[in-house]
Amino acid sequence: MDLLIGNEPRDDFYGMELAAAAHKLVTEVRPVRRGDQVLISVDTAGDSRVAHATAGAVLAVGGVPTLITYPTLPEPMREPPKPLSQAALGADVWIDFAVAYQLYSPAYHAAVDGGCIYVCLTGMDADMMVRTIGRPAYGPLEEMARVLYRMSQAADTIRLTTALGTDLRMTVDKEGDPFWEEEKHGGYPQMLGGQSGPMAYRESFEGVMVYDGCIWPPAEIGILRSPVRLTIEGGYATRIEGGPEAAFYDRWLHGFENRAALLMDHACYGFNPGVTRPTGRILEDERIFGCMQFGIGATELGSPIHSDGVLLRPSVWFDDVLIEESGRYVHPELAGLCRAMGVAGY
Repeated sequence: MDLLIGNEPRDDFYGMELAAAAHKLVTEVRPVRRGDQVLISVDTAGDSRVAHATAGAVLAVGGVPTLITYPTLPEPMREPPKPLSQAALGADVWIDFAVAYQLYSPAYHAAVDGGCIYVCLTGMDADMMVRTIGRPAYGPLEEMARVLYRMSQAADTIRLTTALGTDLRMTVDKEGDPFWEEEKHGGYPQMLGGQSGPMAYRESFEGVMVYDGCIWPPAEIGILRSPVRLTIEGGYATRIEGGPEAAFYDRWLHGFENRAALLMDHACYGFNPGVTRPTGRILEDERIFGCMQFGIGATELGSPIHSDGVLLRPSVWFDDVLIEESGRYVHPELAGLCRAMGVAGY
């Protein structure tokens, strides 16, 4: 990952701010009730500072924290060591800081089916927690997610373009449930604030998308040094072109020998004001303010992997209404929420 100032790995970096952000996590972002059993997991590639700060915050509000650290898995979504998967079955809330995240893994599905709320904060470090949780105004941030989803679902077609050659269309699934969190009965996943998206038919994705921010996994790519161009036909990636990173991505996706690994899975808008550039940590990179992010690899249809990529500074239309131009939200309602979030330039 890229460091901004070089001090981020210090044990005392943002020590006070981190405590405040962890408290906000368990009181505003994912409120923990007195007596809740809260599992906190971090792998050896993750940042133990955020895990320990969160455990302390859980205890301070009356929850019961259990912290588990385990070796980093080769890929996300793999079955973790048995003590972690067994602990997840007894958790009311599972906060996952692992770099090789547990979202969509067998342990995740078992925990959610049992009523656990899984909070995916993959790869979060002290710097990220302060910028993406501690500082943003979460009320307007959550309202932005709801408004973008509502406006998306009211459209029939969504189109986006970028200066690098992206020109992609998708058809909205009017009956689709939002992937981002809503209060529900039983277990469900919750993601970091600053992201929303339409529900679109997978096979309706058609055109070209050019990743220029990042791709992860595979871990060998991360921040992009050159664009990766994907041709999408009937929802499937049929060509991947560009430089060495594109060639590696093409080999990696086809190496699974599973057609579902090439199927578009979702589209997302990124708008966390604490994220202004790629860092190599996918959790925040897919929330870069003004970006769009796409997931490829339909795990629900049997794909063994799920990979996310980021497009910077897109222009986006809902039917014939321009809502974002070159990474800047121009629709009046969305621009007003950007002002409420304190985003510079609004």
